[in-house]
Amino acid sequence: MTDLESIFTNLSTAATKEDRDLITRAYECAKTAHKDHMRRSGEPYLTHLVAVAKTLAEIGMGPKTIAAGLLHDTIEDTDVTPEEIKEQFGDEVLFLVEGVTKLGSVRYHGVDRHNESLRKLFVATSQEIRVLMVKLADRLHNMQTLEYVPKEKQKRIAQETLEIYVPVAHRLGMGRFRKELEDLAFPYVYPEEYAHVKQVAGGHLKHALETLEKLRKTLQKKLAEAGIKDFKTSSRVKGMYSLFRKLEQRDWDIDKIYDLLAIRVVVPTVEDCYHIFGIVHELWRPLPHRVKDYIAFPEPNGYQSLHTTVIAQDRTILEVQIRTEDMHKNAEFGVASHLVYKQTQSGDKSALAQYRAWAGSLIPSLFYSSFWRWSRKPVSGSAEKNKESIPQWIQEIAAAHQESANTERFVTDLRQDFFSQRIFIFTPEGDVVDLPVGATPIDFAYAIHTDIGDHIAGAKVNNKLVHIDTALRNGDIVEIITRPSSRPTAKWLSFTKTALARRRIRIALGEIAEKKA
Repeated sequence: MTDLESIFTNLSTAATKEDRDLITRAYECAKTAHKDHMRRSGEPYLTHLVAVAKTLAEIGMGPKTIAAGLLHDTIEDTDVTPEEIKEQFGDEVLFLVEGVTKLGSVRYHGVDRHNESLRKLFVATSQEIRVLMVKLADRLHNMQTLEYVPKEKQKRIAQETLEIYVPVAHRLGMGRFRKELEDLAFPYVYPEEYAHVKQVAGGHLKHALETLEKLRKTLQKKLAEAGIKDFKTSSRVKGMYSLFRKLEQRDWDIDKIYDLLAIRVVVPTVEDCYHIFGIVHELWRPLPHRVKDYIAFPEPNGYQSLHTTVIAQDRTILEVQIRTEDMHKNAEFGVASHLVYKQTQSGDKSALAQYRAWAGSLIPSLFYSSFWRWSRKPVSGSAEKNKESIPQWIQEIAAAHQESANTERFVTDLRQDFFSQRIFIFTPEGDVVDLPVGATPIDFAYAIHTDIGDHIAGAKVNNKLVHIDTALRNGDIVEIITRPSSRPTAKWLSFTKTALARRRIRIALGEIAEKKA
């Protein structure tokens, strides 16, 4: 199979002759521009570009994004000029290529380099989320070939991957990217811990694949006996990095890890999910308090599935995940599965329309309006339309970058706010707000709307009145009590956790000071 065929194999069947022609021209341009370039592995540099393009095609990106993936290093590393890219491939492809190029041109060292990488990543992404898709695909292949990089650079690249790209992939719901990047970076960043995990898990994982295959066939037979024909099953062993994090929380007792082994069932409809859920519980006894319905209550990044932990044959603890095909694509590729950039003559299948539909089905009413930002007026230009489909949290990070002259504080806020451990808090209507651990009702109020935060007078947590500095717990139901006369005070800054809340409080304090002056 040729390089181009390997890319086309992953393309949507709806790809037109024009789509294939664009990708072919981008491939030929990249091949010529990089003809004398080699990777440290000894392979032609084109191998990397094709790998990036294949990944982009696999996650459903359109031909312009795939073309940008093939061309993403041409401006920086070859004699090809932006003008030539624009002339041959158009403004949109040039915009994407330049966005990725700017991310790579960091001339800082040590901590400053790391901080500047963070800034550039989110500023570029706040303008066009497809830039992030190309960069994630680029980083994935670089991590897959990290063994060929000089040892003094391996840890820095792997650590940057764990601290930046893994949390971003998670927040965007891109489970497949997150898991693979975690496991590729783990042995380079924490070599001793990696060796310890292998030692602790060795006995349990020795026959894991064989055990999983037996259990998968048992479940398939049970489903067939129940008359269910349209389903797919697969199995997985928990990733090493994810296992490491759980072992840390469980005193390194692997017997307390209940999702080490998992079987996934993918079916056509939600009704099928619940039907099979019952069949699984007939076949194997479920563990108490280990049944999770993420279909009725999706996670904030869009993840949906039914989870149950059961005791199977030979007392094997097994997690079973049941979801529809759409849910599975969303779990694997997250936001990418909703970005369809293929243009139609009628324009009625824009990425914006599809992304709005997805977000609208996921996050109702109040939460929808506060957590995602959309423009209600048509905007000309594909890049402008796609900017509207960027999650609000990325736009908030970019805004924080623009408002903060202090790089260190920006990065600290970023880690505490967006990349920390998260808790999920519910409104009385059942909407979900995603906050960092230690967040208070003030953080919750500002996450819903600035006016609610500015006028918070009290709060009820699980129907009980609490002080507004109370630390919220995962699963709390919070009702905010407002009063027109209530206004923020400087004291609020000492017990808020999110950068958004602190920024809004400072703005309100400034307005109050101006009125008094």
